[in-house]
Amino acid sequence: MEVLRLILTIVFIIVCLALIVLVLMQEGKSAGLGAISGAAETYWGKNKGRSMEGALVKITKVLAVLFMLLAAVLNISRF
Repeated sequence: MEVLRLILTIVFIIVCLALIVLVLMQEGKSAGLGAISGAAETYWGKNKGRSMEGALVKITKVLAVLFMLLAAVLNISRF
């Protein structure tokens, strides 16, 4: 049981570091004055889900869910 807890802890640390890096790589939601003038309705704004920025958002969501699950499992396995 201790070996499994050690493996989960190592995976948890890797997920934490990856989540930090991915959040820091993303752009802010207010990208300057372009957001005020409606630049979000351009081709790049409509296809953001298929771009690198969209991929970063999707990966961040998956890692956040994995972070929560691992945190809960590690907390429960403490007893």
